[in-house]
Amino acid sequence: MKTAITNGRIISGAKLLPEGLVLVIEDGKIEEVRYGVPAGAEVIDAEGCYVSPGFIDIHTHGAGGADFMDGTVDAYLTAARMHARHGTTLLFPTTLTSTNEALFDSFSTYERAACLAGKDGASFGGMHLEGPFFAPEMAGAQDPRYLRDPQPEEYMEILSRTSHIARWSFAPERPGSAEFVAELSRRRIIASIGHTNATFSDCDAAFRAGCRLMTHFYSCMSTITRRNAYRYAGAIEYGYWQDGMRIEIIADGIHVPADLLKLVLKIKGPGRICLVTDSMRAAGMPEGPSILGGLEGGQEVIVEDGVAKLTDRSAFAGSVATADRLVRTMVKEAGVSIPEAVMMITSNPAKVMKISARKGNMALGKDADIVIFDDNICIQRTIVDGKTIFVR
Repeated sequence: MKTAITNGRIISGAKLLPEGLVLVIEDGKIEEVRYGVPAGAEVIDAEGCYVSPGFIDIHTHGAGGADFMDGTVDAYLTAARMHARHGTTLLFPTTLTSTNEALFDSFSTYERAACLAGKDGASFGGMHLEGPFFAPEMAGAQDPRYLRDPQPEEYMEILSRTSHIARWSFAPERPGSAEFVAELSRRRIIASIGHTNATFSDCDAAFRAGCRLMTHFYSCMSTITRRNAYRYAGAIEYGYWQDGMRIEIIADGIHVPADLLKLVLKIKGPGRICLVTDSMRAAGMPEGPSILGGLEGGQEVIVEDGVAKLTDRSAFAGSVATADRLVRTMVKEAGVSIPEAVMMITSNPAKVMKISARKGNMALGKDADIVIFDDNICIQRTIVDGKTIFVR
């Protein structure tokens, strides 16, 4: 059965396609974009709303009261369902720094959950390991007990335990990082700079080794410092300067306020930015008490004012953003167009994660991951692999 989505404003890349076009999907793929409804097709009336590729979240820890470090298949699927309600059709479950035993358990859980994902929630694109090779000074919410240098015997063991690692965040100033990045590059795993106190030259060494992405730009990331009386540019300056480096930002308007959103847009341009939620379990849930990390051993936090905070309110403790909020913030606070904001959470992350042959725009043969939303970026329908999994 073919499905035709009519009466919509179709977005592909950073462009709004001509009015009157109909999006036709069949067997989980985009068959064509044409004028007129094919004979016998089931019709979905978009009622004047935007029709875009499904949102791709390459950095999320959970949602809907569940965290990927809870260690259960149900937690993975609960988070995937909540994210789908907010337009995400593909996500990359992200770990926290932990023991290797807990990490290996998460590999097993991911593999069981991935077989079930996409049926009533977002599907999974692979795992994002956040740590443990981070700078103590920039640990943020990462447990400092487990921070260490990348040693070949350790990361080779981790890499041997699963084929589902899609991305690994690290601090490039730690000894052994260049060799670590080179190994990830050989395996086509995305290396990403994050939780770092690196200098400009540290970042350049990582770039030359194959790193092309920076994790939650601005957050837990070095800038200009004095060391032995001399000034050194940091990771933020390198991200600005290196055109070949793409960055992700938590565009909730809080972790990255409007003025910094505008600055990075002016310097990097919308084509080099990916929007990410970096969300914890409280995403999509009412404000109030929550837990950062796994239910066992996690940290108590309070969610208020659209962000998670430490219980003493001294610092942020995590994002509660959803993908639709990111797009809305970029439009309303950073001043970009809706198609540009959509590009930053569809085609850009697809390119970064090397899945643009299947995801990220409306081209013939791409996976039929579609989201329909109104002028306020309120999600009306989410479609994964050609099947509707959420309708408002």
